[in-house]
Amino acid sequence: MYLIIGFTYDFKAGVALIEFISIALFIIVGLSIFITSIRVGITPMPSSQKAYRAILALTDSQGDGPVIDLGSGWGTVVIALSKAYPNREVIGYELSTVPWLISVLLKQVMRLENLSIYRRNFLASPFPKSSTLICYLYPGGMIKLEEKLKDEGSQIDRIISNTFVLPSHVAQEVIKLDDLYGSSVYKYLGKNLIK
Repeated sequence: MYLIIGFTYDFKAGVALIEFISIALFIIVGLSIFITSIRVGITPMPSSQKAYRAILALTDSQGDGPVIDLGSGWGTVVIALSKAYPNREVIGYELSTVPWLISVLLKQVMRLENLSIYRRNFLASPFPKSSTLICYLYPGGMIKLEEKLKDEGSQIDRIISNTFVLPSHVAQEVIKLDDLYGSSVYKYLGKNLIK
């Protein structure tokens, strides 16, 4: 025990308390991500550096409408887009609480005024006119997006998808990534989306 400004402090008990709190937080965060992943169908997985660079390249100078990340996860892509295009509105949608909180915190720390991050399902949100959609979903998520586009496809400028294709559409551009999985990034133009 130590005497600190009139208080006694048991060092071993303090370390044990910190360990307990750390383990409890780890379990809570893990459960939160697990439960959301079961509900949504995919974990919040960040894009690889190669995919991230391809997404930025395909988004580069492609219009002036909003850029929307459908499942922005930990915020890596939306933050990069926000920095790359300070005069464009950048929007992220994320359902998993912990990644959403971290990305909101990073947005605040970096003072990114053009970035909005919502804890909301993008399927229930209308897409603004002239939008560029960015996504790293999963096959079922791409089918749901395609269904949503049947109603709103005419106002979308382009879709850039990491790894997964829109099942009923042909990409106008494909960047093959030299990665472990042989992934690709696909660009679809809005005018070619079937209603």
